[in-house]
Amino acid sequence: MSADDTDTATLTSSYTEMTEMLLPNDTNALGRALGGVVLHWMDICGAIASLRFSNQAVVTASMDHVDFKAPIDLGEIAVIEAYVYDTGRTSVNVKVDVHAENPRAGDTRETTSSFLTFVAIDDSGNPTAVPDLLCETDNEQALQEQAKAERKAELEALVERLDD
Repeated sequence: MSADDTDTATLTSSYTEMTEMLLPNDTNALGRALGGVVLHWMDICGAIASLRFSNQAVVTASMDHVDFKAPIDLGEIAVIEAYVYDTGRTSVNVKVDVHAENPRAGDTRETTSSFLTFVAIDDSGNPTAVPDLLCETDNEQALQEQAKAERKAELEALVERLDD
């Protein structure tokens, strides 16, 4: 089904969760996840969420500021979650969060988050329309509002840093 076949899609229809175990090949000399590997996982998870939402091929247009808040250690499980929280005519905005899970201790911690934008493309590689976002439940509405507020605060902080 293409975006032309439907006018709306839900936030829940885009929700994607991936898990990756951090293995030695993806670590630095300290036994922690390489930043580029984490960014790669985030890009893939965001792209899947965008594809599920739009039913179109997508390309990454941008990734907002990324802070690595906590490390992911060798042997831990990275849980990457993404969902579409806003749309444009041909673009979808996706919130991506990464948590580290220590399966032996049973604890989790937030490690990374960012906002990514993807553009839907047709078979010729041209931008194509995406559905409007529909938030049918209170939970969907809360996730959308939270993501918009977090992104707004992040962009305001960036402007403030640039003004200094």
